[in-house]
Amino acid sequence: RCRWRSLRRMRSLLLVPVLLLAACGSSDPCGMSPPPRQLPEGHVLLNPEAPEMRVVPPDSFDVRLETTRGAITVRIYREWAPMGVYRFYNLARNGYYDGSRFFRVLPGFVAQFGLSGIPEADQVWNALPMPDDPPRARNRAGTLAYAMAGADTRTTQLFFNYADNRALDEQGFAPIGRIVDGMGVLFMLHSGYGETPPQGRGPQFGCMLTHGNRYLS
Repeated sequence: RCRWRSLRRMRSLLLVPVLLLAACGSSDPCGMSPPPRQLPEGHVLLNPEAPEMRVVPPDSFDVRLETTRGAITVRIYREWAPMGVYRFYNLARNGYYDGSRFFRVLPGFVAQFGLSGIPEADQVWNALPMPDDPPRARNRAGTLAYAMAGADTRTTQLFFNYADNRALDEQGFAPIGRIVDGMGVLFMLHSGYGETPPQGRGPQFGCMLTHGNRYLS
């Protein structure tokens, strides 16, 4: 059983784009200096070709998310989206999502997460989009799917559906699993920031990518 820890916390195009806005009085667009390196050279999360990242997942498996609002158990089904599940399984079992945070919570629509919070790891995987899986399940309330911004753009970002989002079915979003325990936790996630810029006050993706959880904090 894989485990994510410390999770603190899309309408048509769900993959958050890179958007950098200059902060007053700072040469860094995110208003802070880059964080120190967190992973040593050769770490498994920096090497997508490592044997540890190429394990075939079981037909189904459970993942437990431990959030500041409670625990969520998700059951993942390989037959629903083989490519997506293959990546998710190997990232999760190697700790990529430990410390990941929900950064886009839109009540009635989705709760999105999927960056590790470690810039050097996020930049490696953000540069490795994977082929699409043909949808084999619907985006019903409680299902988990990858975010994307067009064909073959999925990387590591995922979202939970708050409701039955039929429009996402039509756009090709392929769920990889569903919540089997703890659905109520989703409704307790903080949603005060709204959309990402410029539509809302949420965090800038470019800053999350380069500064990680230090920026989100």
